[in-house]
Amino acid sequence: MKRPIAALAGLGSYSPERILTNADFEKMLDTSDTWIRERTGIRERHIARPDETTASMARDASLQAMTEAGLRPEEIDTIIVATATPDRLLPSVACDVQALLGAKNATAFDISAACSGWVYGLVLGEAIIAAGTGERVLVLGAEKLSAITDYTDRSTAVLFGDGAGAAVLTRATGDRGILSSFLKTDGTLSELLWRPGGGTIHPPSEEMLKDRSYYIKMAGREVFKNAVRSMADAAGKALERAGLSANDVDLLVPHQANIRIIEATAEHAHIPQERVYVNVDRYGNTSSASIPNALLEARQCGRLEPGMVVLLVTFGAGFTWGSLVLRW
Repeated sequence: MKRPIAALAGLGSYSPERILTNADFEKMLDTSDTWIRERTGIRERHIARPDETTASMARDASLQAMTEAGLRPEEIDTIIVATATPDRLLPSVACDVQALLGAKNATAFDISAACSGWVYGLVLGEAIIAAGTGERVLVLGAEKLSAITDYTDRSTAVLFGDGAGAAVLTRATGDRGILSSFLKTDGTLSELLWRPGGGTIHPPSEEMLKDRSYYIKMAGREVFKNAVRSMADAAGKALERAGLSANDVDLLVPHQANIRIIEATAEHAHIPQERVYVNVDRYGNTSSASIPNALLEARQCGRLEPGMVVLLVTFGAGFTWGSLVLRW
């Protein structure tokens, strides 16, 4: 087993105070709490206030992670923000986060890999440390999905929540840290989960707002099948690269998209459900923020302890997917 190059020195998360429950949706749509829970496992999700932005949520998660890592903002040399919901197209969310934190010595940029973004960001941060171009990398997943959710569409409206998660990556000094990773993409299936309007092909217009192409569109059954198959395969690939098997995994922390996807992925990856951390019921799908949020919560409730082998696995629009093995 290779010696880790990078380790997570601090974690942070932020969830807005406002909670949108299934009971709230019963008043908005032709749906019910039972219908939502049976199909998604979600009971409630956090929704940002109008004055809460992707950048401000990322800042709050960052401050927690940096405090845990014992670092001041000026000691961070790289900021990577994974997001599908930037506050604006120019400049990047990462530039705003740098300014909000006062991280004056940090290079800052965004990446776009949808729900897989935070895992992609960890792999990129590890590579930056390996190359010697950075030593203290702040990796963020931050999303204000409520801004691109169509609350008239029952099939998608109940799924998404807002929030941010953060990790500080530093050079590993022992056997704890990132052991392996696996990333993959299939752009031929992009229209199964996408936002048709709002970019340069279909710029903002009155027609785009009328046909609601600005919002997330999803072919649920096809996404389910691809997500389960891809995440289970990614889990196996990362474990193989680490010289480990499913039996060695102490805790699986998957992207929190849907309880059925989570359970099916664990089954296909041969990991018992009791070794899977789930909090989708209380947050919904927060895209790139879901895994760091769940990872921190797992540690806070005693499910994650030093020395454990942790498997992260994710899937998102693109399609993008990936996995990462950590020794905690």
